[in-house]
Parts: sequence; C-alpha cells; structure tokens
Amino acid sequence: MAMSASEYNRRMREAARRAERELQREVDRVNRANKKAVDDYNRKAAEHNRREADRVNRENKKAVDDYNRRVAQHNRAADRHNQKVVDEINRRLATAPATRTVTYQPVERELVERVHGAIDFDDGREYDVFLSYARIDGEDTAKALATALEARGVNVWFDTVAIQPGKSQSLQMDAGLRKARAGIAVLTAAYVAGRFWTQRELGALLNKPTLIPVLHGVTFDDVKEYSGILPDLAGFTTDQDDIDTIADKIAPAVARHASP
Repeated sequence: MAMSASEYNRRMREAARRAERELQREVDRVNRANKKAVDDYNRKAAEHNRREADRVNRENKKAVDDYNRRVAQHNRAADRHNQKVVDEINRRLATAPATRTVTYQPVERELVERVHGAIDFDDGREYDVFLSYARIDGEDTAKALATALEARGVNVWFDTVAIQPGKSQSLQMDAGLRKARAGIAVLTAAYVAGRFWTQRELGALLNKPTLIPVLHGVTFDDVKEYSGILPDLAGFTTDQDDIDTIADKIAPAVARHASP
C-alpha cells in the first residue's frame, strides 16, 4: 500500500525529532563527562596546590625560624659584648682618679705655663715626658709618679717599662730623651749627689726649656748647693704635695689642650 505524502512527512519529522533527542542525550552525556573530568582535575589540582603550599610554607617557616635563631644568637652575642664594653668603661671610670681642683703656687704656675708654651705638640715625638730618677732612693716615687701621670693621659718614658734587655742601656736612654717632648727629674739625695746616670740624664734635660723638677727628700737649698744649675729653682716637692697632686699639677704642662 502506497504511503501518502503526509504520512511520509510525518514519519520524517518523527525520525528527525528522535535523532535530535538522541543527539541532545549524547551532548548531555559528553557535557556531564567533561564536567566530571574538569571537576576531578580541579579537585586534584587544588589538592596538589594545597600540598605544595603547605610544603613551601613549612620550608619558609623553617627558614624564618633559622634566621630568627641566628638573629637571636647574634643579638645575645652583641649584648654580651656591649655589656663587657660598658662594664670596662664603668670599671675605668670607677678606678680613674677623680678630677680635683689644684692650687698652684705662683712659681709653680709660672713653671707649668713656661713648659707648656715651650712644647711643640706637633713634633711627632712618641712620649710626652722622659722620667729621670736615681734608682737607689727615687724608684718608688718615680714609679708612683709615672703611674699617676699615665692615668691622666700623659705618655711617660720610664726605664723599667721602656728598657729592653739585651740592648745598650745608654743608647736606649739617649733614644728615650730624644723621643720625649719634656723631662721630669725626680731629685733625691742620691740624684743630687751626682751618680753617673743621673748626671748624664740631667745634662741632657737641662738643654731643654721643658724640664720639670720634682723634689723628694731634698730641699731647693739642697739642689742649689748641689750645682746651682737650676737657676729659678722652680718645681714641685713631695714635702708639700702628694704624688697625685703633683701629677695633677704637671699634666696640664705636658698635655696639648690643657692649662693650669
């Protein structure tokens, strides 16, 4: 039986609708599969990223912790060093002689001002003063005076410190005289009696306008009777002042920026 045109067209439309539905179902299936694949990928990527972020954070935390530990160690070492410096400064301040006001006799002030004015502080010499004394009766006084002057910033050539064993003593003393801008002679009984070394040193010091006499156990009359080579008989005496006071009086004479 022949199919009419209208039936044919109906069946064709029905077949087209079935094909369209099948195609849509396939498209939906493919979209669902793609979505699942994308979701799975995103889930795995997120998990990977989370693990990688955790790893990087752990490494960064370790690096920061290591850095902070090194900084803390450095700071502790710096604190210990700074505390040592502060303690040393405090120790020096505690042991440094207190600043005292000294009173000069007119002849003492004149001597200090003359010596200070005669010194060339830019001559490059190594020592501020050469300390001359007779060992038999002046060593203790000379040593105390050298210590007191050094505590006041005066660089003292003192034989018990400067003389090197095994080398010519006379040459080393001559070198010390040349290296010092000024001289201090601790005049004692043995000194004024004219022992060889003290005669040699005093002879060299007398050529300087920067000689500072310090009398110990003798008087200016004794010194005058000895030779009369100290024409103004100016100086300091342990009969009148203690060693610290004498050092306070002498230091301004041989220090660059001081005055009595």
